[in-house]
Amino acid sequence: MLRFAHTYYFTGLLLLPLFMALFWMMRRWKKRALANFGRAGNIQRLMPDVSASRQSWKFIMLILAYTSLIVGLVDPQTGSKLEKIKRKGIDLVIALDVSNSMLAQDIKPNRLERAKQAISNLIDNLENDRIGLIVFAGKAYTQMPITTDYAAARLFLSTINPGMIPVQGTAIGEAIDQGIQSFGSSKQSKAIILITDGENHEDDAVVKAREAAAKGIAVYTIGMGLTEGAPIPIYNAGIQIGYKKDQDGNTIITRLDEKMLQDIANAGNGIFVRANNTQAGLKKVFLQVNKMQKSEYDSQVFSDYEDRYQLFLFIALFLLLGEIFIFERKGKWAERFRVFAPKTPPIQ
Repeated sequence: MLRFAHTYYFTGLLLLPLFMALFWMMRRWKKRALANFGRAGNIQRLMPDVSASRQSWKFIMLILAYTSLIVGLVDPQTGSKLEKIKRKGIDLVIALDVSNSMLAQDIKPNRLERAKQAISNLIDNLENDRIGLIVFAGKAYTQMPITTDYAAARLFLSTINPGMIPVQGTAIGEAIDQGIQSFGSSKQSKAIILITDGENHEDDAVVKAREAAAKGIAVYTIGMGLTEGAPIPIYNAGIQIGYKKDQDGNTIITRLDEKMLQDIANAGNGIFVRANNTQAGLKKVFLQVNKMQKSEYDSQVFSDYEDRYQLFLFIALFLLLGEIFIFERKGKWAERFRVFAPKTPPIQ
């Protein structure tokens, strides 16, 4: 198994075409400059010790040394064996509301972005716990199955936006049901964290929360928004052009439904936390979730990774030293090996 410890250093390879272009331009400039002094044959007789091929070889060695240095900085690592290890953790599914009402700006910068920031901070604090992501509006979808790959979780989180679900609404009950299915036959402690403004228009979420609790799954709710509410902005090409209005032309105000979220949390044996502009509430919920009993599970990982950067740094150093000792001018000893050079006839 091969992996790279610092992949961002690969960007240094983007400079290779630039170096090659500069070398080519320099060679052309030299040829044109020499052409001003006379024919190529005459110039060669005037400068018999100059070697164009040596310049090319010196450049090639510099390019190879630079490439080896970049690969060394990336630090290739090889894993010698695959082994099973025991880990202790919980299974956690986060169900995030991506309906248009989550764009309201009563919580800065808006409800959805603040929720995503809080989830990202939560992922940073996870250790051996497994996490999954569900997004919902009028429908609920699994954005990412349960995994311990936190890098993938951050990647999937970054792609979440209100436009990813065309059906508008807030199907909280369907999101809870989707979370229940996500756990499968897992024997670990399980929890669903529901992040929404609580304006449920689709189903009976309290009934679904009771079903989850009956299966040993705790349901926690985080209310995104303030009780006084805020209008729902409308965007066109990323620019806000106004606020959503009803059929009578009145601006729609979206308000946090605390009672709904409290009822869901009570039915799901969890707690309700209201977010505000100073904290998103996810930390408080995670502290409660973290008190749940952590169960052991098997995980396969490559172990005994060994660094291989030393080899590439040695190659780079060797090439740089070799380039230093190759001179652009021919040495006197090289004249002895001009096997195919015409011999001057002896003077009679």
